[in-house]
Amino acid sequence: MIARQTALRRKPTLTVLAALAAATALSGCGAVDRLASIGQAPEMSRIEDPTRSAGYKPVTMPMPAPVVATRQANSLWQEGSRAFFKDQRASDIGDIITVVVSIDDKAEVDNSTSRSRTNTDAAQLNGLFGYENELSKVFPEGVTGGNLLDLGSNTSNVGTGSVDRTEAIDLRVAAVITQKLPNGNMVVYGRQEVRVNFEVREVVVGGVIRAADITSSNTISYDQMAEARISYGGRGQITDVQQPRYGSQVLDVIMPF
Repeated sequence: MIARQTALRRKPTLTVLAALAAATALSGCGAVDRLASIGQAPEMSRIEDPTRSAGYKPVTMPMPAPVVATRQANSLWQEGSRAFFKDQRASDIGDIITVVVSIDDKAEVDNSTSRSRTNTDAAQLNGLFGYENELSKVFPEGVTGGNLLDLGSNTSNVGTGSVDRTEAIDLRVAAVITQKLPNGNMVVYGRQEVRVNFEVREVVVGGVIRAADITSSNTISYDQMAEARISYGGRGQITDVQQPRYGSQVLDVIMPF
């Protein structure tokens, strides 16, 4: 029985050791590959059919309802084609529009608040229904009509707040019209990812726009988007180093001081 319990206790330990050994082996293989590549330029990927690569998935985007093309009599132009008199700006689901984000904001706020209050209350009761002498037996200092009720309070609050914020973002993102609202407004959404080495920078824009605000170059400014959502961030080794460890984040949440 004792031997069986000892074997059961060793199983989790062996599992942990096996996992550590596997991780060490994998990291060792990566280290060997990096050592073998010292002094050599990184190899470039071969040109190949992307649809045959592992993990490839076809792109699915929102599309407008199909329209049957017709030709007018005595006309060389087809409806819906790139004609001289057709508006080439984005106007239907699936069309692409460029969102211009140019933010240069600066805010400085400095507030200071000071509050102080002193309060003293005293009451004299010459008698307490004849029980003032009985109270002297309870309280060690004795009770008289002059010191039966004597209250005092002192409160002082000091608050200081300061905000110094500077934001500067200048970028252009191609977005896709994903929805047309009953009043003619359009919902757009766009995402852009750029990876440099082991860091990915991601830009996400979205909101509701009017067709009248689209310029002749098929662009729209971010400040003309209702319910605008603009996100600019990253993920990777640099972002991971800049983030505090999970243990520190947990302590910041649960520590009362």
